[in-house]
Amino acid sequence: MKPPLEKFIERIQALQSTGNAVFPKGIFPAQRSNHLIGYRRPDTTIFFSAIIAFTLQSIRKQCSAESQVKIDSIIPLITANYADFQNKDGLKTYNFWKTKPSRHFPNGRWFRRFEHFRIPDDIDDTAFAYLTTNPTREELIWLKQKLALHANGSKLWIKNTYPEYKPLPAYSTWFGKNMYVEFDVSVLSNMLYCILHYKLPLNRHDAASFEYIRSVIQTRRYIDAPFRCAHQYPRTPLIVYHVARLLAAFDPPALQSIRRQLISDTESLLKNTRNRMDRVLLSTSLMRLGVKTERIPVETFTERDFTGFFFFIAGLLTAYENPVLYKLSVNPLVHMHWTCEAHCWTLLAEYEAIWNQQQPNGALSLSNPS
Repeated sequence: MKPPLEKFIERIQALQSTGNAVFPKGIFPAQRSNHLIGYRRPDTTIFFSAIIAFTLQSIRKQCSAESQVKIDSIIPLITANYADFQNKDGLKTYNFWKTKPSRHFPNGRWFRRFEHFRIPDDIDDTAFAYLTTNPTREELIWLKQKLALHANGSKLWIKNTYPEYKPLPAYSTWFGKNMYVEFDVSVLSNMLYCILHYKLPLNRHDAASFEYIRSVIQTRRYIDAPFRCAHQYPRTPLIVYHVARLLAAFDPPALQSIRRQLISDTESLLKNTRNRMDRVLLSTSLMRLGVKTERIPVETFTERDFTGFFFFIAGLLTAYENPVLYKLSVNPLVHMHWTCEAHCWTLLAEYEAIWNQQQPNGALSLSNPS
């Protein structure tokens, strides 16, 4: 019988599109939905495929030779699609959706008709595109300069955040000349991961981005008000996952003061979280930070365990800087949820790969809360 990790890699490979009218060859099928309004559509986005490529790349060394061959087959099929999601003018930034021409809210009926819902390139997809390819040093230096041009205060000032964060010259989620400035703790964690991975020189924008991450953890706003801290990843387990990944990989000095608190908070969350996929995220994060946990039987998971789990959202009103509309933007009625079965299996593969490096002694109890 094959080990769970090999089974997960097989399952992921089987879900990769071989090419059809909705999902090009190499793209992993994803969906956007809002069950409150009965909305569900297939979504042709590069986002999940890029983060699957990044995650598989990061666990490759922990996989068997057979699984490594599969991973080495999966990733090039993904990256071959990047050009379709690259900046419409040929710049080296990337979009959530196809850009030439714009394919915002693809495969739908109404949202795609409105320019309001057409989004600029973003630093999240851009980070993962850079992390899963081989950018030149010139391209990386250009990216740092591009990020600075769209950081808070360079052209516009952020409005939808806590007052003490408004002066921070941190990076915005969005590129785009007239796009509003937005801080997202998970998105910032991903771009800083990219910057540190390539050993790029740090500047005041990096320092401010680290400060935002540090503060929302220290103040526990990421627990009390996750949507205000991360519009795209507005749930505490998702924020934990992204910040812990950055901390574990690079232990940046600016975040060392929150390490113990993040561990303590995550331990508490793990004891009280029922959703099985959220428990995987939290346990993965603890193991990354050197905390031994009791094993989650991920080998028993099925597609049913993915129901109700979403990794990414879009708030349809977050683009409005009007205070009244922003208050309404937290309402689930105006949220789109993005899901991807292959990414869920990837999270299980990541958990299994990290678990295989850990010793389970002295673990936390993972029994479901009553």
